[in-house]
Amino acid sequence: MKEFIITETRTEKAVLVGLVTPGQNERKVKEYLDELAFLADTAGVEAVKRFTQRLEYPNSVTFVGSGKLMEIKEYVVEHEIGIVIFDDELSPKQLRNIEKELQVKILDRTGLILDIFASRAQTSYAKTQVELAQYQYMLPRLTRLWTHLERQRGGVGMRGPGETQLETDRRIILDKISRLKKELADIDKQKSVQRKNRGKMVRVALVGYTNVGKSTLMNLLSKSDVFAENKLFATLDTTVRKVIVDNLPFLLSDTVGFIRKLPTELVESFKSTLDEVREADLLVHVVDISHPTFEEQIEIVNRTLSEINREEKPMIMVFNKVDAFTFVPKEEDDLTPRTRENIDLDELKRTWMGKSADCIFISAKERTNIDALKALLYERVKEIHVTRFPYNDFLFQRYDEE
Repeated sequence: MKEFIITETRTEKAVLVGLVTPGQNERKVKEYLDELAFLADTAGVEAVKRFTQRLEYPNSVTFVGSGKLMEIKEYVVEHEIGIVIFDDELSPKQLRNIEKELQVKILDRTGLILDIFASRAQTSYAKTQVELAQYQYMLPRLTRLWTHLERQRGGVGMRGPGETQLETDRRIILDKISRLKKELADIDKQKSVQRKNRGKMVRVALVGYTNVGKSTLMNLLSKSDVFAENKLFATLDTTVRKVIVDNLPFLLSDTVGFIRKLPTELVESFKSTLDEVREADLLVHVVDISHPTFEEQIEIVNRTLSEINREEKPMIMVFNKVDAFTFVPKEEDDLTPRTRENIDLDELKRTWMGKSADCIFISAKERTNIDALKALLYERVKEIHVTRFPYNDFLFQRYDEE
């Protein structure tokens, strides 16, 4: 009789580290670490403990103070932790010193996001973009990644003191960065031609914070099957679909989600993805209304859009996930300031959100108010279409009458 040995796959455990500073209070740090935990979960890592410290500014040598670092080390050793993840980007010096002290894998927020992007990239184009971002991130950190940097290379044609391993590695990475940039430039030219070949059809781009439901909405409007999952950065490649609402065709694109502290390397390498936003005629900003900090997410997306757009574009605000919205009513004798958790959905709708003609509340998951969204999309796309094809105006009059 055969024996069957059941092996358990152990999830890698991690601790998270954040700082409370004059510009980042305790509530913000908690929110950021919540998101960092979600990022870790997306990467397949379980965050089991959080460490925070109040400092005026990050320690230039070890990010946190020496006492806090020893506290983290004791916990890491006692609980056999394999990864320590810091919520802010660490300098090469900080990475080297922390890793030397803790003797485990050290990641910062940027490194974690890059790791997720690498695992999520499906097409060769997305993989090339992520690889470029990784090399750009790696370049200034070579002193941490290599321990044999002082060895010299000699031999025929290499007279003199030779070339250090660090110089060799840096040159190799610079060559790879140059090659990847050329590859992306060639692909960008192809994609630019593809966009021009789409003709003058109105282009609508879905934008928003990561994990707000853009792909689910894309599937609903285009009747397609774009990958959607309750994870951060489920979509990396821009997907473009032709959508027809009441006989009016337009192109709808689903773009990569934004996130706070988005690595500059990724913004640069995903330039072509952002070109879909630049060249769109209409933006549909999808917001997770159920998220406790949705207003900050709106601000982050708007700030990123202002950085990549040279001109103002018409925008529809779509407040998604009304089915998941919750609130806790304040008691009459509670004198503490009101927060998002104390305001119900009807009250929010009476603010600027509900007063604007270009704001709408939906649930893509439950298909709530989707017909109203389609009607709004039809009106806004028609306005753009008529300016582009004025001789077709009588067609819209006929459609509206029907």
